[in-house]
Order: sequence, then structure tokens, then C-alpha cells
Amino acid sequence: MSSAQGANSGAETEDPLAQPDSRFNTLPGWTWVGCYGGYYLTADQLDDAGFEHGFFTRRWQGRGPDELATYLSCGVSVHRPQQVHGNVVLEASAAASAPWPDADGLVSDRGGQSLWVCGADCTPVLLADPKSGHVAACHAGWRGVASRILPEAIARLEQRGACREQLIVALGPAVSGQRYQVEQSVALQVGEALAAEPRSLEELQRQAVIDSDPEQGHCRLDIRQAALQQLKAEGINHTRISTCPLCTVAEPSLFHSWRRDQVKAVQWSGIVGQAAI
Repeated sequence: MSSAQGANSGAETEDPLAQPDSRFNTLPGWTWVGCYGGYYLTADQLDDAGFEHGFFTRRWQGRGPDELATYLSCGVSVHRPQQVHGNVVLEASAAASAPWPDADGLVSDRGGQSLWVCGADCTPVLLADPKSGHVAACHAGWRGVASRILPEAIARLEQRGACREQLIVALGPAVSGQRYQVEQSVALQVGEALAAEPRSLEELQRQAVIDSDPEQGHCRLDIRQAALQQLKAEGINHTRISTCPLCTVAEPSLFHSWRRDQVKAVQWSGIVGQAAI
């Protein structure tokens, strides 16, 4: 588990980019990158492995992947799905132009591709294989985790020559557990998808996937912790998974949040593959 996983993701915080000397780049395992267009967040493990990527904020509103890709790398093609909260993972070449295909994940199938997903509380998940250079990008809300989109992305990467034990994964900013109330039936659907044996509410609480809620029949769901548990169950080395502690609900200056604002607006996350062909 990333050292950032233990950070407080729930407390209301001031703008981390407003006072660079005090809060700028204080997230263990994560780095804010400044450029002439603004700031975006990167996971150190992906960066150390040479994968150009970025988790962008609401301050990039109005700039889509075609423009954002130029801040990550020059001359790359842009690929994105029309997200539908499912588990379909497509080859990037199948999502190269509008109309964008319905899917919630992409895997690179040749060199020079940038893969993009968006969200406003769901978890953006970027995966990379240092051996083959191939990458994947997934939009993982509770429905995506429950329908096992991350195992599907891993399988797609293995078809491209990846070794799951060597994958590097970054879970980006998303709603924190203490701010995500769901019905217990939702938590049980997620629990069924985390391992071979379905997990009870009690087991999910022991694993910090859920917490109690005062409203009858409800609980609090930590969707990033659920994604983390699913990745570990799939054989991903926990030391190679970075989990961002920033909560989209608690950081209104940085992130759009559907649960906070009830407004349809998103921020983008993208990664560039290293595959030679």
C-alpha cells in the first residue's frame, strides 16, 4: 500500500496549490507538476518508471484530452471512451475518434498512444507494464469495481505481454470513504467482486472497505480501498500500488464532485504508453 494511503483524506483542507511553500508537494508518493498551463498530479512510481501521465484538476475545465495530451507528451494520439459505468475495456485503437465507443477502460495496442478517462468522484485508475511498455486507463466507480473492470484491464494487458506481478498502478483522486454513503446492498455487490469468495459486511469493515453509517441499511464505502483490495486479490504487488489521499468532495478548489455539487462536470486523467509498436 502506498504511504499516501494512510494520509487523512477526509478533513477539509485549504487549497494545496495556493501556498506552495507550506503544502505544495507534501503528499508522500505523489508530485504536483507545474507547467505553463497549470498544475497536474503525478504518481511517483509511474514517473520513476518513465510513464508520462497526469491526474488533472477542475482548473483545466474546458480543456479536453486533445489539448491535455500536449502537456504530457508531443505527437501522441488521443484515445477516450464514452463512459457508461460498466466493465468494458477496449483496445485504444477502437476509441480514436468521435463517436466515442461505450466503455470504461482502454488498453494501449501500439506505440504513441495516450489513454484518457474522466470522473467526478469515481476513481481514475492508471496501470502500466514496464516490460512491454503498454498501459491501461480505467474509470472505476462502485459499479466498475463490482463488475470487475480492473481484472479485465489486467487480463487485457497480459494479452499484450504484461506480467501482473510487475504492473504499476495509480489510484487517483476520488470520493473518500467517510463521504460516500451507499446502501448496504451496494457494498455487498462490491464485496462479491473483490475475491473468489464473496465478502460479508463484517469482513469488508475489517478490511476498511466500508465503515458504519447512522442511517439504517446504509454504510460508508471507500471505493479506492475496494479497488486496492481487488487489485491485491488479482496478484498485484501492494507495494506497486499508489493511492492518492485527496478526496474530490473535500477539495472544492481542486476537483469537481457530483456528490457535493450535483453538477455534471469532470476532470481528466491520462497516461502515455511506452510500447515501441
